Amino acid sequence: CDETSSHLRCTREIGERLDIGFLGLGFHPTLKREEIPVMPKARYDIMRAYMPKKGNLGLDMMLRTCTVQVNLDFADEADMVEKFRISLALQPLATALFANSPFKEGKPNGFKSYRSHIWTDTDPDRCGTLPFVFEDGMGFERWVDHALDVPMYFVRRGGKYIDASGQSFRAFMKGELPALPGELPTMADWEDHMTTLFPEVRLKTFLEMRGADGGPWSRLCALPAFWVGLLYDTEAQGAALDLVKRWSAEDVAKMRADVPKLGLEAKDPKGGCFRDLGEEVLKISDLGLRKRARLSSSGDSEQGFLNSLWESVETGMTPADQILHKYHGAWGGIEPLFDQLSY
Repeated sequence: CDETSSHLRCTREIGERLDIGFLGLGFHPTLKREEIPVMPKARYDIMRAYMPKKGNLGLDMMLRTCTVQVNLDFADEADMVEKFRISLALQPLATALFANSPFKEGKPNGFKSYRSHIWTDTDPDRCGTLPFVFEDGMGFERWVDHALDVPMYFVRRGGKYIDASGQSFRAFMKGELPALPGELPTMADWEDHMTTLFPEVRLKTFLEMRGADGGPWSRLCALPAFWVGLLYDTEAQGAALDLVKRWSAEDVAKMRADVPKLGLEAKDPKGGCFRDLGEEVLKISDLGLRKRARLSSSGDSEQGFLNSLWESVETGMTPADQILHKYHGAWGGIEPLFDQLSY
């Protein structure tokens, strides 16, 4: 967290010189889609043309959302599968704990995490909870089979992006890609393609946790602590696996569908509330961090980074609930948000 804090201090210093602010939210609270400037990247031109063919909110994902992600290592294939299953199963809980996008164009939007909702209407080919991860036979090869079947966006040649949207990487492997007939892919092509898959957890040479909204400074440190506590200690990882191993892919999909609107009021597969599930999971994460025993230069434990999450579980209030309360009360509108939630 020292590195994160140093980065944010530098960012704030530079932003002040340029009159630019950085806001800890998961969705832009006031601007309309057409008011957002577009990053001038050629791949985005291809994506902006293709995304409306697959869902209604893909352009909002590109232009108005903000997430914070954590990348975690694994020891071997078996460890990857175990971590993948745990993190997919508990990703809806993470979405609830970090839900922080309740405004759209200056008004409440009816969601705790509108950013998370947007992903449900972006592109079903490349998003979602990956039911096959919970099936027997899951491993690196099964992931590659999935990735080969996700339609492509582009190919890069000579520094230029070539539109291959909707085309098949399997066909590319046979030299039959319509955008580049007769050519075979390079490893760089495969690496590019992997960046265009957007599931709740993404496998690369690490596992990428993708369920959390952008949020306040304290939550930036809480997110890696939450996942590291669960997955970087053998006892904690075993306890987390025991908790979720009887959940079906359908159970996980149901939680994923409910959580953007309900937050911590969503239900787990046994019908219990997310607050109780959150308490149980935070105990496991706390155990893992305690056993890691990594201390800061001032002697503080990583367990302290979970404090903001404990507060949410105890009060039932996500970050979205907290700022909605202020919006309807002391703030009296949306404008104070820019000062209160700026880094």
